[in-house]
Amino acid sequence: MTRWPDQLGAFLRARRESLDPSSVGIAADRGRRVAGLRRSEVAARAAISTDYYTRVEQGRIAVSEPVLHAVARALRLTGEERHYAATLAGHSGPRAPGRVPPKASATLLRLLDELVLSPAMILGPGTEINDIRARHLDWPRAARQQVAALRYDSACRPDDPALVATIAELGERDADFRRWWNEHGVESRHDRPTGYRHHHAGELWLDRDVLVRPGDPAQRLLTLTAPPGSTSAAALRRLSAAPKGG
Repeated sequence: MTRWPDQLGAFLRARRESLDPSSVGIAADRGRRVAGLRRSEVAARAAISTDYYTRVEQGRIAVSEPVLHAVARALRLTGEERHYAATLAGHSGPRAPGRVPPKASATLLRLLDELVLSPAMILGPGTEINDIRARHLDWPRAARQQVAALRYDSACRPDDPALVATIAELGERDADFRRWWNEHGVESRHDRPTGYRHHHAGELWLDRDVLVRPGDPAQRLLTLTAPPGSTSAAALRRLSAAPKGG
């Protein structure tokens, strides 16, 4: 995996190039040849020199915490993006250990068994689950969100050999993954409903929530629920009442 100063620089550059100048009060001009903001514009908004910011993007220097905060404000980073950038810069506390036991905790397994109406699954480090494309109504959006979540995890678990191997394999085998990975999107949760296709219930629009186990953030419980009174909620009730294997 690329060393962390390079990762930070690539992330900041991607966010700079994706930021609409008009959203920060910069009028568009015909001479603009770059996407998003210029480096000089980010530097000015962060009250640092253009040369300093350029070296940060190029991975040539380590960035201090106050400067990183200023750059984050200048680039309008979200809370998750700020945490991701701080992790890459070494300012967010100790990183998670590289090796994590794959066995789920007994309490999470018991909770999973007791959930009746809501589909759920236990996620390990790197969110290693097998998403099936045919089940998603909008596979590109769901996959892009998953890649963003994987990038977030990669900063928290840089020494996890299984996670590093997964990212490398996906990068070699899938052009879509390479494109979405290079967007440097960062996301650890999904706030919008996700559409699924079920062979009996039809289309389901479900809200995703991830519950983190205290003291063991590598194990998370993903639940899928539907708003009360919705057609998806009614479909989940029918599925829960159906005979097993039906």
